[in-house]
Amino acid sequence: MNHFPRLFALLLALASACAWAQAPAAAPAPTTTPAPAKEEDRLPKQELTGQILYQFLLAEIAAQRGQFGLSAGAYLDLAVSTRDPRIVRRAAEIAFHARQYDAALTACRLWLSLEPESAQAKQMLSTLLLASGRVEELAGSLARDLAAEAPRVGDALIRLARAFVRYPDKLAIQRLFDQLTQPYLDLAEAHLVRAQAAAGAGDAARARSEIDQALELRPGWELAALFKAELLPKGAAQLDFLKIWLAANPDAQDVRLGYARGLVSEKRYEVARIEFRRLLSASPNNPDMLYAVGILSLQVNDAVEAEQQLKRFVEIGRGDLDPARFYLGQIADQAGRADEALRWYDQVAAGEHVMPAKVRASQVLLRQGKLDEARERLAAARANAPGDIRLVVAEAQLLRDAGRHADAFAFLAKVLEVQPDQPDLLYETALAAEKLGYVDVLERHLRRLMALKPDSAQAYNALGFSLADRNLRLEEAAQLIDKALSLAPDDPFILDSKGWLLFRQGKQAAALEILQKAFAQKPDPEIAAHIGEVLWVLGRATEALSVWREATKAYPTNEALAATIKRFVP
Repeated sequence: MNHFPRLFALLLALASACAWAQAPAAAPAPTTTPAPAKEEDRLPKQELTGQILYQFLLAEIAAQRGQFGLSAGAYLDLAVSTRDPRIVRRAAEIAFHARQYDAALTACRLWLSLEPESAQAKQMLSTLLLASGRVEELAGSLARDLAAEAPRVGDALIRLARAFVRYPDKLAIQRLFDQLTQPYLDLAEAHLVRAQAAAGAGDAARARSEIDQALELRPGWELAALFKAELLPKGAAQLDFLKIWLAANPDAQDVRLGYARGLVSEKRYEVARIEFRRLLSASPNNPDMLYAVGILSLQVNDAVEAEQQLKRFVEIGRGDLDPARFYLGQIADQAGRADEALRWYDQVAAGEHVMPAKVRASQVLLRQGKLDEARERLAAARANAPGDIRLVVAEAQLLRDAGRHADAFAFLAKVLEVQPDQPDLLYETALAAEKLGYVDVLERHLRRLMALKPDSAQAYNALGFSLADRNLRLEEAAQLIDKALSLAPDDPFILDSKGWLLFRQGKQAAALEILQKAFAQKPDPEIAAHIGEVLWVLGRATEALSVWREATKAYPTNEALAATIKRFVP
């Protein structure tokens, strides 16, 4: 750490004070109102001697070179001789940094004698007494300070507990606060800080007992209620306590916010939305509440309220607006309002939603039949972020969605030539090759991906499914798919591959069971196509037609689904 800037600042201040002290005094001007005392009026008046300057420079240069022991000694001598509060404070800091606690205590006590009201000096003295194991002495010093705080001793206890929250010896802190709070056990604050100290020391039973006593003394105290919730097991126990406490204290906004956030953590989104709505009704223009209600409304598929609250959030204009703009783009997009969706996406200016907004805007343009404009946008975005593979993948997806599979493969293959070991490019190029029936290319890229990322479940699954779908090397396909399942046991697309493999092996009943499990997790049109085919082969044509019909309503343009239905129902 470079101490020279501080050295020169102190040197100039010291020189200024001493020069002022040596100047001849002017005749006092007549006045009736004395001017307020300036800082220099409180500083000692003394000559800046060569010895003082030498010691000062010695101390600072030693500190700059990491010789803190030498610096601490020189500064302490200088502090005692000058009694300048700035020098004394520096002496205490350097000695503390050098872990010379006795010297630091001497300097700190001198500091307090010069500046008795200095909160910084009091905090350093407390830290030094704790660090040197003098808990009894510290307790006595702090007890005197607390007694002087009456009748605000409760608030003083809480401030004191916060000051020691990072001190590592938690058992010492617990002993200290047990002593300090003994005269104040009729105050809820005393039991709260005891609970906090006990929790820090790992004494959960004591912490719960103390916080219960705090709530007995002040049943409606939000701070105590929130701390009690922290002491309870996360989940149902916490939420049940907060719900009951809020029933008795319905206007407690901080606790309600804690309860609402706890509900979100437990994925109870609809109930959380109710609580955030109550918070919003109490503070209608609070941007945090508006955003929370908007996002939770999205989570429960209430696009109308989501749009309403997110628009209000953007109108208020406080906070990070880009996520809200992105979600408003999604809402407009899903509602078929393409031009409005583009406007929102184009307003996303920074952060993690920038690239997804650009990708979604390109997809909107594709649906409008503007493939060239969509590609131009992505190309411009790539020029500004040349290393972002998401934009390459997005452009290839546009081409696939437009039915231009050869163009998609050629585009990806060209980029892959420049980055031959980029995992996402290998995977996407393999999928593009599969669409064109280039099985050898698909396998070569996926094998390379497996070598680069042995834990890539998608690579094993893609190759295994491709082999199973073509009824090739089914034993090897089974090994690949089982490997993928071992890496991602609940992935619905890997389960679909497993079901399809079983179907190819003639195990229709087992295949149907796994495919239906996959579809329950992810109602994907290609999984629906597989289920329908298995049902048809099992002689359950009516059920197959029903599955295909419902999937077609949801995904009318899916190529794989349409091709499957066409094979059985011309």
